[in-house]
Amino acid sequence: MPPLLAVIDTMPPWAWGAFFLFITAMLALDLGVFQRDSHVVSMKEALGWCAVWGTLALTFGGMVWWWRGPELGQQFLASYLIELCLSVDNVFVFILVFAYFKVEPRYQHRVLFWGIIGAVVMRAVFILVGVSVIARFHWVLYIFGAFLVYTGVKMALPSEDAEVDPEHNAAVRLFRRFFPVAPKNDQGNFFTHHDGRRMATPMFIVLLVIETTDVVFALDSLPAVLAITKDSFVALTSNIFAILGLRSLYFALSGIMQLFRFLKIGLAVILCFIGAKMLLEPWVEISTTTSLGVIGGVLTTAVLMSALIPPLREKK
Repeated sequence: MPPLLAVIDTMPPWAWGAFFLFITAMLALDLGVFQRDSHVVSMKEALGWCAVWGTLALTFGGMVWWWRGPELGQQFLASYLIELCLSVDNVFVFILVFAYFKVEPRYQHRVLFWGIIGAVVMRAVFILVGVSVIARFHWVLYIFGAFLVYTGVKMALPSEDAEVDPEHNAAVRLFRRFFPVAPKNDQGNFFTHHDGRRMATPMFIVLLVIETTDVVFALDSLPAVLAITKDSFVALTSNIFAILGLRSLYFALSGIMQLFRFLKIGLAVILCFIGAKMLLEPWVEISTTTSLGVIGGVLTTAVLMSALIPPLREKK
């Protein structure tokens, strides 16, 4: 059996089918019923959907725990928490992208919806291929571990504020070369007719920037999740649940991101810990329970420090 099919074959086909059928039904319900009309997503609505997706993820994790044992249940929870926290960086980039393109708040949900669909497909491919590669070449784990430590150190170091410039995005430049782009948006549509020609709208360029940005973030999340679990079903489902909650997380946090000043440091510590765990695997065994405790403890500390320590005032 080919390695990739062997990875998928760790679970019965009906389990994969049932999961993706459920996810498809939830997305259809979201877009076709609750978000049929473009509107500004309120804080109350965003927090409500955060609770919905969080509850669904924890319920699914409980099912994994009951069906496949405590170890895989803990791996699901740890992987879900890591991906959810890494998604905070995505939220920051979304804020910059929407501000750069001056996307109206009522259309932001539509862009994020299709952006998340693309992210789910890409993560599925990345994770299944990653698990397959690790199954054949175990030494790849050490490359992943070193990369995570490097990423964590880099994240912890002071850096200039990030900027978004689509003119330097290779995918955007390639698309503009072969497809015309209209000068303005058309009621939130991705394509329109302008001067008798079918053109993409700037809204589609926004979607393209978000999709290509997610590829970069996947380079961090893939090694982090595979450091926790080598089970393709647990890795993929935990990742997808975290991604599906990303839209609600964006609308809930976009106005209060400055309150989580130490969260990035916390994420840096977690990435370094996970990277070290991968590098030390042949000599030191760190249990999933310990990993879960470290992740939860670091995140709690980062949030409490952000809430309790007032920001330094800039000197005039």
